[in-house]
Amino acid sequence: MADAKGFIKFAREGPKRRPVELRLRDWKEFYEPFADDKLQTQGARCMDCGVPFCQSTHGCPVVNLIPEWNDLVHRGRWQDALKALHTTNNFPEFTGRLCPAPCESACVLGINSDPVSIRVIEWNIIDKGFDEGWVQPVLSVSRTGKTVAIIGSGPAGLAAAQQLARAGHSVTVYEKADRIGGLLRYGIPDFKMEKEVIDRRLEQMRAEGVEFKTGVTVGKDISGEDLRGRYDAVCLAMGAEQARELPIPGRELNGIHPAMDFLMQQNKRGAGDKITDEPITAKGKKVVIIGGGDTGSDCLGTTHRQECSAVHQFELLPEPPQQRAGSTPWPLWPMQLRTSHAHEEGCDRQWSVSTTKFTGRNGQVTKLHAHRVAFENGKFTPMPGTEFEMDVDLVLLAMGFTGPVKNGLLDSLGVKYDARGNVAADERFMSSVEGVFAGGDTRRGQSLIVWAIAEGRKMAAGVDAYLKAGKSAKAGC
Repeated sequence: MADAKGFIKFAREGPKRRPVELRLRDWKEFYEPFADDKLQTQGARCMDCGVPFCQSTHGCPVVNLIPEWNDLVHRGRWQDALKALHTTNNFPEFTGRLCPAPCESACVLGINSDPVSIRVIEWNIIDKGFDEGWVQPVLSVSRTGKTVAIIGSGPAGLAAAQQLARAGHSVTVYEKADRIGGLLRYGIPDFKMEKEVIDRRLEQMRAEGVEFKTGVTVGKDISGEDLRGRYDAVCLAMGAEQARELPIPGRELNGIHPAMDFLMQQNKRGAGDKITDEPITAKGKKVVIIGGGDTGSDCLGTTHRQECSAVHQFELLPEPPQQRAGSTPWPLWPMQLRTSHAHEEGCDRQWSVSTTKFTGRNGQVTKLHAHRVAFENGKFTPMPGTEFEMDVDLVLLAMGFTGPVKNGLLDSLGVKYDARGNVAADERFMSSVEGVFAGGDTRRGQSLIVWAIAEGRKMAAGVDAYLKAGKSAKAGC
């Protein structure tokens, strides 16, 4: 602990967001650079707690060595901070930009003050590491001769792939899209993470021996049983892509789309890809986003940059309190109102709204019908006299996901599911099928990116132990 009184002397500070009028003109990341000396000051605020709750499961699923690298940054030992950061986290450039930072909610300093700026320090450590050329391939000392197929190239699949390649196994990642990255690539808008951040990490992984195959839908282009016959282990890391639906009258009208279809198209445009499906754009349209979470916020920022004429965001739940709710005391992730960069850019944001139907003309949605609801005794009750309708040209459904898509690969493999509909797996992360493992949102359900990386690492450890015990998926075919 370099400065025993740092948490008393220095106030929390983070990077400023670029001015709204400037950032709406492009798709670049919305934060301005944050100077090294300010980062070192923020590192000094860390108290090096005897029990650092930021590292607990409440705070950090990958168990980052947060006090250690905070102190190293304060001392200017950036390269050592990078080593400490990479000890537990394969991709701090992803978590630093995209994770909502439960570590900060669990920071002991946050009990009665502003928590340490952990997330900002994290992403600046790794960005400096890449800028200085410190991030180099980590090659395995020896090869095992064992082969592993990983289905899905999101954070869980990539984390597992890197860990297994470094353990000496031959790893092939299969991705149905034409580029690697999963929802990191196609679900996260460029203004939250520019895709060069993914590409530079993939260069390292290719140098470490990971092979990537894009444009391959496993379960269609190649069967799961075929993979089991060719590889010693198979890892399921396809995410939880089954979007939650809104089964109300008028849902079939044109102009109503799942959020991911909308976000994916824009990311493809940004990458220069040709859009072969029906174009979905907010330009000049009256937009309603149904769902108040991160995906809804991503849609909101995208509609602004596509120059919508108006945008509203509806959330079924009541408006959260301005400060931490009593039901979620420290160190739990707090239930409280959060205003994102996208809300700062403008939005009519409403809570306790239930959409009841859509109507339209000539097959195109033109109106949304809704009413207010009260949340009582765990149920939503319509409030009499609160019915309203709204003109709308585009509706985006951002209500979360219900689990992995089962039709195709999962059902054909015959894996068992848990009570929530996710792939069931044991303590080794192995599914009910010999040699087939599951991790990330496929096993856990929709969750945070930091949980996906943690799951990918744990799944890789299970696979490594399985292979080193001389076992193989091929034996069960």
